[in-house]
Amino acid sequence: MKIAMVASECAHYAKTGGLADVVYALSDALGKLKEEVVCVLPYYASMRGKVTGKANYRGSFSVYMSWRKEEANVYEVDDGHFRIYLIENSYYFDRDNLYGYNDDGERFAFFSLAAKQLFRHLDWKPDIIHVHDWQAAMIPCLVKEGPRFDGFYDGIKFVLTIHNPAFKGMIDRFFLNDFYGLSDELYDSGKVRFEGMVSTLKSGIVYSDKITTVSPNHAKELLTPLGSQGLYGVLNLRADDFSGILNGIDTDEWNPKKDPQISCRYDKNNLEEGRHKNQAALLNAFNIKYFGGPVYGLVSRLTYQKGIDIVVPAMRKVLSQGASFVVLGNGEYALEQAFENLRRDYPDTVGIYIGYSDPLAHMIYSGSDFFLMPSLFEPCGIGQMIAQRYGCLPIVRYTGGLYDTVEGFDGSNDEVATGIGFRDYNVEGLDYALSLSREIYADQKKYYKIAANAISLDRSWKRSASAYRKLYAGLL
Repeated sequence: MKIAMVASECAHYAKTGGLADVVYALSDALGKLKEEVVCVLPYYASMRGKVTGKANYRGSFSVYMSWRKEEANVYEVDDGHFRIYLIENSYYFDRDNLYGYNDDGERFAFFSLAAKQLFRHLDWKPDIIHVHDWQAAMIPCLVKEGPRFDGFYDGIKFVLTIHNPAFKGMIDRFFLNDFYGLSDELYDSGKVRFEGMVSTLKSGIVYSDKITTVSPNHAKELLTPLGSQGLYGVLNLRADDFSGILNGIDTDEWNPKKDPQISCRYDKNNLEEGRHKNQAALLNAFNIKYFGGPVYGLVSRLTYQKGIDIVVPAMRKVLSQGASFVVLGNGEYALEQAFENLRRDYPDTVGIYIGYSDPLAHMIYSGSDFFLMPSLFEPCGIGQMIAQRYGCLPIVRYTGGLYDTVEGFDGSNDEVATGIGFRDYNVEGLDYALSLSREIYADQKKYYKIAANAISLDRSWKRSASAYRKLYAGLL
């Protein structure tokens, strides 16, 4: 099959979050399965140093947006298992950040229009165009409702993946015609209308042939009024074409058997020895002491979505009982300061790094006994799967993909458990999970049985890519 990924991010090139990881890993995994894959991205200014000497110029074409005429310059990069096409326009993409501008709606309207024209420009017709989130979600509508000069787009099928339903690509109805050249009838009929505006994400839901999200449980949540971020109605209309496919992780980067960034490499066969040595290195790196209790790790954006507001009060109890705690991340200032206050109160057993460090992240996964991920909501989550890959037991709240990926210990199921889970989003819920962690830690035989279960899980993208390939094939 010929498969085109169209997205605003792709790991190793442009990234602000998990969207980038999915787009890169899925493209790479499908390429390894011998599918012909291209990935279409904006050519942001921040990418130039990453593709210098690799990007080949593939021509230019004009993109018309009402009275605007902008040029799209096209560059091609060979990434090994797939090709990347970068759409360059200095006015829209030569900026310090990927997002956060008042004209983001216009910027990604240009990108969507240019991406649509790109395939004809290259004379390369995909079987599947797979669009990701609101930035590219208008493309199916552009093809199906836009002017047809020939049969080039006939037979192409569309898949939309919703990574973050909180962002819906909201623009004023005036811009439906002004940016996209589409009729007001699409707004009046309700096909693209959402809360009195135009939503590019809703458009993608309406016009795509299949819609996916990043875990089966999150798909169920999105079909409920409480969990749908307002998309309940339109998603239920497309429920027969909507499914959740669990993300994978990069099992080459996250591999304790080969990881160059940890002190002692290990696998299931020397799990206990490897983790003891890595834990000593982790505590040394954060200059904290070991008092005989479990070591808890956290690698996260410090936001309320990630459950950070319940972590701080819950950890005070376990720290007073001899535990250690290491934190890597940044985010909301008040939450950063809450951790700083925790370190002030427990200077010997709390280590904090505000920011991100890839070596420290690898050390936390390989050296912590438990990994905290008590999210308020989490469409899929990657941290818990990386922790399991390293034999570190995740402590999660059962939401979204956390429910799908962690078999929680219940006191007697250590033969199948792969972590710890709780349901109620409050300090008491996390306290319950932490009490289970102390029970497991007190019985090291039980701890390493569960850790062996976790490290044995298949979290590769090959499994996920096969599910997407089956979805694509069903459309053709």
